[in-house]
Amino acid sequence: MDLDVPYRLNPLVPLDELVHERREGCLLDAPDVVRFARALAMHATARDALDAAQLAETSRARVVAALELLAAAGIIVTDP
Repeated sequence: MDLDVPYRLNPLVPLDELVHERREGCLLDAPDVVRFARALAMHATARDALDAAQLAETSRARVVAALELLAAAGIIVTDP
């Protein structure tokens, strides 16, 4: 996942998909990840969104891992 490009929630994937991913245990601290995924579109890049969230190093790594899962599943997509 390239953190230096913009991402957003995929409008073609219902948010229920994200909740399903959470129930399957794929996302750590899912409520925070869901909020973060929704906030991605408000920032120029994923890195800017991470910086704005002021996450501790461990939390940041966990969120990046979750974002990678979301991107691989097509739940978040690059924003052209």
